[in-house]
Parts: sequence; structure tokens; C-alpha cells
Amino acid sequence: MATSDRPLEGRTVGFLAAKEGTEQVELTEPWKAVQEAGGTPVLISETPGSIQAFNHLDKGDRFDVDAVVSQVKTDNYDAFVLPGGVANPDLLRTIPNFVRLVGEAFATGLPVAAICHAPWLLIEADVVRGRRLTSFPSLATDLRNAGAEWVDEEVVVDNGLITSRNPDDLPAFCRTLVDEFSKAEKQAEIHAAEVR
Repeated sequence: MATSDRPLEGRTVGFLAAKEGTEQVELTEPWKAVQEAGGTPVLISETPGSIQAFNHLDKGDRFDVDAVVSQVKTDNYDAFVLPGGVANPDLLRTIPNFVRLVGEAFATGLPVAAICHAPWLLIEADVVRGRRLTSFPSLATDLRNAGAEWVDEEVVVDNGLITSRNPDDLPAFCRTLVDEFSKAEKQAEIHAAEVR
């Protein structure tokens, strides 16, 4: 049972990351926020093993993969986090299973948090049309061309989509994603209601 100090108790949050190119701090800070709120973070990538994170253009740490995207179903998750880094979402948007997963998350109303360059994956999944969001400034034209309203703000929430611009926004991004994820219905509760 979730409590005020552990609002994500019993919830599973998928983090989407390519084999290499994820901005390390955009993975580790939201991961820590989910854990501290009582949630269970799961690292999802294209292949088993580990991913290579980056600190901007320099190699950072390696992180173990928990789940392979081809086997991931949205009904086992309560929310998703899309870390940035230029290379990460650029690779993810070329992998059909990641595009499918993001599309399914939006279709089923799961909350999604995306930071920095991660909205490239949202564009590929065709889920930004008519939404208000932010990103790293270099994506503004891409997002407008995909039908989104782009704004230059620290954190933006639009009907379950949480977006931020860059690592400087991480404190607000992490606070907001925990708050928004805790408000959403748990997938287990939805599934139980459908089975009844």
C-alpha cells in the first residue's frame, strides 16, 4: 500500500535505454527518485547484458539490463521514463519494438516522462500531436513539425506526459514524475478490474 513517503510503493517503472548513448545522470537521478518513492525501476534495452551510459560525450558507467524490449508488455508497468542523451533516443526511434512500446503506453493511458532529446522517440511513435511539451531546444522545430506545442519551461505536464529540457531540470523533473506517477491508476488495479 502506497504511503505519503512512499507514493510509488508497488509500482513498476520502465526506463528505456539503447545499448549506448544514454545520458547517465538522466537515467540515475530519475531511477533514484523512483526507488526513494518506493517504486521498482526496470532497465529495458534492446538486448540482454548491460548498457553503456555517457556523461555528455564521454563514456560513463555500465548498467545491467533487466528486460529486453521485445518481451516487454505495457500491462506489466505503471509508467515509463525516457532518459535523453543525443544518441539514446536517436537509436531507440529506429527500433520498432521501442516505438511500439511507447505507442502502447500512450494508448493505454500510462504516464510517460521524457527529458532532453527523448521526445525524438515520442515523435516517431506519433504521440505528440496536439500536446504541450518541452525538450532540449534543438528539438523544438522537430516537435512543432510533428504537431506539438513546444515551450521553453523547466518541466511541463500534459495529460500524463512529463517533459523537461536538460540535466539542470532534473530536480523538478524527478519531483514531478513521482507526483504524476503516483496519481495514475496502477496497472494491476486496471487489469484486475478488466478480469472481473
